[in-house]
Amino acid sequence: MANTPSTFKNKVEDASSNFADKAKEASSSFADRAKDTAASMADKTKDAASSAAHKASDLASQAGHKAEDAAASVGGSMKSLAGTIRDKAPHGGMMESASSAVADSLESGGRYLQEQGFGGMANDLTNVIRRNPLPALFLGVGIGFLIARATTSRS
Repeated sequence: MANTPSTFKNKVEDASSNFADKAKEASSSFADRAKDTAASMADKTKDAASSAAHKASDLASQAGHKAEDAAASVGGSMKSLAGTIRDKAPHGGMMESASSAVADSLESGGRYLQEQGFGGMANDLTNVIRRNPLPALFLGVGIGFLIARATTSRS
């Protein structure tokens, strides 16, 4: 039997239909792989972001602990300096009372730093500002003015 135009036409239609089906399957397979890859990348990105957040939190916590340790160390140094002032200061007269007052202030400040740290200082400052809002506002404006004057250049 010879190839007739209708047989040839049927073979071309079958081939093009098979080709279209295979193209649909390939594109569907590609789309599925793309979705899987995108989902995998999203999961990896979420994991990396979570890991970075945990590391940042750990570093901030460590920095906070180091700051508190530094405050305690400075407080100890202040108390030690107070003892040195008491030992080396002249005895008797007005110089003794002045050096004693300085040593007492250093010792109480050092004790405060050791016990409260920077967190306690921040809480105390917050309480003072809450109790005295207007003076705190004026003080802030004044400090801002002085900083602005100090940092601007004069022509």
